[in-house]
Order: sequence, then C-alpha cells, then structure tokens
Amino acid sequence: MPSAAQVKALIQSHSSGDDERFYAVALQVAAAEARNGHETLARDLRAIVDQAKTRTSESKARFNVVQIAQPMGEAAELLDARLPEFSIKDLVLADSVRERVMRVIHEQRQMSRLQAHGLRPRQRLLFTGPPGCGKTMTASAIASELRLPLFVVRLDALITRYLGESANKLRLIFESVNQSRAVYLFDEFDSIGYSRDGGQDVGEMRRVLNAFLVFIESMHSHSLVIAATNHGSRLDKALYRRFDDLIEFSLPGDDEIRQMIETRLQSVSTPKLGWQKIVKAARGLSFGEIGRACDDGMKQAVMKETANVSTASLLAALNERRLFLPPAET
Repeated sequence: MPSAAQVKALIQSHSSGDDERFYAVALQVAAAEARNGHETLARDLRAIVDQAKTRTSESKARFNVVQIAQPMGEAAELLDARLPEFSIKDLVLADSVRERVMRVIHEQRQMSRLQAHGLRPRQRLLFTGPPGCGKTMTASAIASELRLPLFVVRLDALITRYLGESANKLRLIFESVNQSRAVYLFDEFDSIGYSRDGGQDVGEMRRVLNAFLVFIESMHSHSLVIAATNHGSRLDKALYRRFDDLIEFSLPGDDEIRQMIETRLQSVSTPKLGWQKIVKAARGLSFGEIGRACDDGMKQAVMKETANVSTASLLAALNERRLFLPPAET
C-alpha cells in the first residue's frame, strides 16, 4: 500500500495539474509494490502510467495544433475552432467504415507522392447515417490524426434571410478553406444541401446550394471539407458527384455494441456481466446512447460507493435510453 506521504503527493500533484510529479509518485508506488512481491499489481500500475502519459501527450499535441491555426478575418465569425478530442483508436466503427476512413488518412499522409503522379488525395467527404453513430467524432479523429485544426461551420451565422448574404458568407468560408489548411465540418448539412426538387425550396436557399456546388468543386487547397447529415436521402443528387467519398455510418451491430461498452467501462470493475442480455437491450441504440447508458451506470456506482457496474444497473440505463428514441425506432 502507498505510504501517507505518497498519497498526499498524489493528491497534491493531481490537484495542481502537475502530471509529471503525479506519474513519478505513481511509479514509486509501483516500485514499492514490486519490492513487496506484488509483481502483478506493480506491472499493472506501470502500464496504467504509460497509457496515461501517451494520452496526455496526444491531447497536448492536438491542443497545440488548434492554438496555432485559428480562422482569420471575417471567416472567424462563421467558423468555430474546436480541439480535436478523439483519435481513430478511440472510435468504435464498423470495419468497412474504419477502412474507408483510414484510406482518407493514408492518402492525406501520402499527398506529395500522389501529386507527383498527377493524383489528388480524397479531401471532399460526405458522411451520412443516423444521429449518434460517430460522424462528428470521426471528423474530429481525422483532424487529430492529421494534426490539423478542426473548424466547424456555424450554420446559425451562415444562414440569413437577406438576399445573397448567405452565399457571400459561404464564399468567405471557402476562401478560408483555400488559404488555411484544416478540417472544415459542415454538420447538419441537409439544412443547406436538401433537394432542389422539394416543394419547400426558396430562392435564397437555392442560391446557397448552387454556391456550395461551385465552391466545393473549385477547391484548390489541401484542406478537407466534411459534410455530415442524418438525412442523406434529402440531399440534392447533384451533391454526390462533388464529393470524393461517401461514407455511410450505421447503428452498431452486436460485436460493436460489446466493444463500445467494454471500451467505455474499461476504467471500472465489471465482473461477470451478462453480455447476452446487455447486447439485446442495446440493439437499436446509437453509439451515443450506449455511451450515455454506460456513463449512467458508472455514475450510479460512484454515488452508491460500490466498486462495480453491474448487469442490472447497465440494463436499467440502456432501457432508460430507449425512452429517448422516436416511436418508429423502438
């Protein structure tokens, strides 16, 4: 067991944000456990410290990227700079989706080689699929893997009711795309990319869509533009041929449900979970809803001062999340 001085040092270093001191004391505890013959515990403690150091290093790297590159000029009011919070290894994705995302990343990393042969890497991406299935997280992970800032288009600032103003603002965004390399995310893209055949179409929105088609086709930068929508069927058909890749996200299957839950609960004890019941209860839920259910189970364990997340508490949390689904999806 750690000494009183070590416990005090751990708490002080954690509260002050001194990661290096915290890790040093934790390794001292591991060394003491090894001397006492507790080799397994010592090895586990060292592994935890190594993993924590890696996560901290990656987080700082992503933070520094965003701090270096910020949207400039008038575009700053239209783009929200966000810290890429995820890496690809943090995501639970279907194999087919992961393969296509990794292809985008590899092409970006081999950009010079491709250009030397007159080829261009994928940089215009369309993500479709139900809400909560990882579209926004994947955009963040791509930015993280490529060490690029993530700029999210502020649709509330882009769309206005004044004639021609929205298209002019869209021009500013694509000027930034061409000047500052980054990952630009148009979330809820169907709000501007819906079909021009729809009866709800109005002149101003048609101009915005037409402007987007022109701007994205005339991109001449190394930035990535990602459009994400929950309603791919509503998009104008002319959009599809403007994108280099269409990646369709879906609700998790049984294997992905278990992987998602195991990943989310890896920091707590989960002895003898009834996986068959848990997977059945999670079917039809998105990754986002399953993650929230796991968080609810962990919060219950913390508040009840128990060490474990039980099958019963996880089932209750999953069933509660189903209440948030529209009737047609239950």
